[in-house]
Amino acid sequence: MSEIKYFTAEGLQKLKDELDDLILRERPRIIQAIAEARDKGDLSENAEYDAAKEAQGLLEAKIADLQDLIFNARILDESKIDTSKVLLYSTVKIRNTKTKATMTYSIVPEKEADFKSGKLSINSPIGQGLLGKKVGEMAEIVVPAGKMIFEILEITRQ
Repeated sequence: MSEIKYFTAEGLQKLKDELDDLILRERPRIIQAIAEARDKGDLSENAEYDAAKEAQGLLEAKIADLQDLIFNARILDESKIDTSKVLLYSTVKIRNTKTKATMTYSIVPEKEADFKSGKLSINSPIGQGLLGKKVGEMAEIVVPAGKMIFEILEITRQ
């Protein structure tokens, strides 16, 4: 049995759009490639056919994984997010104690992460380091560049 995963309505829609793209665009493209390779003759020595069949297998596995994820997905009621501490789907404003730079990040599931738009994965070092912290607390986080200390300035809903 698969694990229940929580998403925002936007995050779940992105997964559904990706699934539609795989089924409606990628699957027919691979089927066409298999048909073209099959028309070239002897399948036992046809590298193009083997490659297309392998691509088909990988695509079907990805489709099955996405279907399973979507089937077990639940939309999180963002109005019920506790803003007293950093949790999944919290938006947190932090200040680097060394550089005094302030940043705002939303803590999201791995599938919704997008650093450029300020969405940090809950599994990232910073995401993990911020979890459970309250306004005014310090988060000491080890990142690839070394140890950083952040002060939690504000916690809101996404």
